[in-house]
Amino acid sequence: MGVATGVVLDLEKTAQGSPIRPAPAFRSLELFTGAGGLALGTHAAGFEHVALVEWNQDACDTLCANLATDTLGAAVSREILQTDVRAVDFARFAPIDLVAGGPPCQPFSIGGKHRGMDDQRNMIGEYIRAIGVLAPRAFILENVRGLLRPAFRDYFSYMLSALTFPTLSLLPNESWIDHHARLRAVQNDRMRSAHRYKVSYHLVNAADYGIPQCRVRIFVVGFRADLDVSWHFPEPTHGRDALRRAQDHTGEYWDEHDLPRPRTSIQSHSQTQDRKVLELMPWRRWRTTRDALRGLPEPLANEDAPGFLNHRLIPGARSYPGHTGSDLDLPAKTLKAGGHGVPGGENMLALRDGTVRYLTVREAARLQTFPDTWRFEGAWGEIMRQLGNAVPMELARVVAASVAECLG
Repeated sequence: MGVATGVVLDLEKTAQGSPIRPAPAFRSLELFTGAGGLALGTHAAGFEHVALVEWNQDACDTLCANLATDTLGAAVSREILQTDVRAVDFARFAPIDLVAGGPPCQPFSIGGKHRGMDDQRNMIGEYIRAIGVLAPRAFILENVRGLLRPAFRDYFSYMLSALTFPTLSLLPNESWIDHHARLRAVQNDRMRSAHRYKVSYHLVNAADYGIPQCRVRIFVVGFRADLDVSWHFPEPTHGRDALRRAQDHTGEYWDEHDLPRPRTSIQSHSQTQDRKVLELMPWRRWRTTRDALRGLPEPLANEDAPGFLNHRLIPGARSYPGHTGSDLDLPAKTLKAGGHGVPGGENMLALRDGTVRYLTVREAARLQTFPDTWRFEGAWGEIMRQLGNAVPMELARVVAASVAECLG
């Protein structure tokens, strides 16, 4: 799709007559929306979007399919803007309380080509442009942990500086290295405080927040400095040791799933002491793949299982070194988008009989905490790409709720 191409889909027409509700307390703009995980989470936290910006056709079809049936609510967005983000005139969305989005992560992904800031898919600069134009009260940016790799460390530092002073934009023919030097020169300039953001970044594992998936991601959160906000990233609520307690010590995990408890050896003195420590832990246990898939019937070939959208068997899964599927009784492996089709091991289940099979779309959606009512559009590989790129809805809600509380 060319830079100048844009298709606006007005939800007042696609919402099948659903009324537009009164203006919300918090207005937000969603960039790089994809399948809508971050948008769903921020909406659940109290934000309503003036627009969802996304260029991929299949992802836009997914958004339209759900918004048209009022799954997310007609007032969540007045429009889906299908276009290259570089063509967007952000000024027309002002005023805005929040800008949220996950710029394409492939340039920095450990599983990608590692081109980073030199990759044409790097859209972090466009995200920063949106902040500079709109001056939102806050922003949330999500991305892969590959941004913290040593090879990209200088660029990540530059990104944080540019988000701190988003109105001090890159000049024509100026390299990002020279721009970074210019940004550092004004860091102590109090005259620029009105255009400054207090920025922090946080490396988190989604499993520590009740997501049934080990998914490590970076969140970069900023508040406009004039708001004088004191904010901290939400504390973890779930833990690996609590899962170990429920499985190896109390056995309550197996009881919950009506399964026989695995055989264990007689505990040593140190194991007994360990159990006493575990019982004092305040965290809830990690949620497992089995937890996430509870209630889903076995998938059928060639058709969705009755009563469940996008839940059908995909044949052809096979196990090989490095691609062994997710253990049912641990959080799933990180779902990945894949550069050349669906990744193997990350998108498979390892069953108790030693076989493997691909996750259905609905199972993958459960691992990303999408609601069962959320319909995905496109071929299987494209849908799994949408899910592999998504922010888990529940993790997005937790982060956005903490931001909303500070905006009050």
